[in-house]
Amino acid sequence: MKAFRRKTLVIIIVVIVLVVLFKTTLQIFPVIGESMEPNIHWGQQLLTNKTAYHFHEPHRGDVIILRPPFNPDVGFIKRLIALPGDTIEVKEGAVYVNGLKLHEPYIKEPPTYTLPQQKIPDNEYFVLGDNRNDAFDSHVGWTVPRQDIIGKVWLAIWPPSQWELAPHYPLQEQLVSPAK
Repeated sequence: MKAFRRKTLVIIIVVIVLVVLFKTTLQIFPVIGESMEPNIHWGQQLLTNKTAYHFHEPHRGDVIILRPPFNPDVGFIKRLIALPGDTIEVKEGAVYVNGLKLHEPYIKEPPTYTLPQQKIPDNEYFVLGDNRNDAFDSHVGWTVPRQDIIGKVWLAIWPPSQWELAPHYPLQEQLVSPAK
């Protein structure tokens, strides 16, 4: 009887530890909206690594979950485009980071808006939706403070037919030409 109690207690402790570990490191976020089309779709559930940026800084091209400045209770899904100290500009249907044009094969269509060149403030990040023309993101005048980045999207887990790793594109591999 003592062996049974001991095994049961060990199993309960292991389950509790696993649940706590899961809750502190991972979180599931629902996709609401079309701002990340064609890569991430309305209704998907995304598994997010909340500890990724405790070990390294965010990278250009990462798909992240963030708290937008106007509603910190909601998680937004966006692609990280520019880091603190970078310059960003959108013109003639292209995005430029530090004067270099990005090759963006993952976007739905080129942006139809312009954004004058601006420097990203310290401890702030510039994000865009992959659906450039239907996304409420940094091009409308806000950036993301470092503390408002919740985590890095890791995996689409729902619906099962759409299971896949998150579509991260390292932007350093996309810089193609200087601005003209």
